[in-house]
Amino acid sequence: MLIIRRETPADIDAVHAVTEAAFRPRAEPGRDETIEVGLLRALRGDDGWIPALSLVAVDDEGEIVGHVLCTRATVGDTPVLGLGPLSVRPDRQRGGVGKALVHTVLGAADAMGEPLVALLGDPNYYGRFGFQLSDTHGVTPPVPEWQPHFQVRTLHAHDPSVRGLFAYAGPFNEL
Repeated sequence: MLIIRRETPADIDAVHAVTEAAFRPRAEPGRDETIEVGLLRALRGDDGWIPALSLVAVDDEGEIVGHVLCTRATVGDTPVLGLGPLSVRPDRQRGGVGKALVHTVLGAADAMGEPLVALLGDPNYYGRFGFQLSDTHGVTPPVPEWQPHFQVRTLHAHDPSVRGLFAYAGPFNEL
């Protein structure tokens, strides 16, 4: 059994532990914490933080085994969302936790009237959720080299005339 729910203040340490475990294999040697955990810390204090879109996956023993986050971003001057990081505890990867988190955060974003979600990730993985390369929708990644992996998922409130440069919440620029 798996429950997806909003993160609470009591979950923060567990979310950081899951994120650390998920990204540690790719971290720079000698770092106290992964870039992704540092990013989470910075995002929590940023205007782009949206508490309703910080979700945890809880297993039947009450342990947090995954986390996903969407923060405020823009395409031009239009408010949109940026998805990430998505973290699943290594022993629970490839078991549907990430899939459940992405489906749930997209549904929540759609229910909130958000128009679009963008992310940097593997098109083979995120394509199953309806993500398409951003240039399909006239959205330019903040770093041109990201184009083969920068993707957009439109939601019901999407306006096709919204096109232009995508910008993440401020802390992403400090990576």
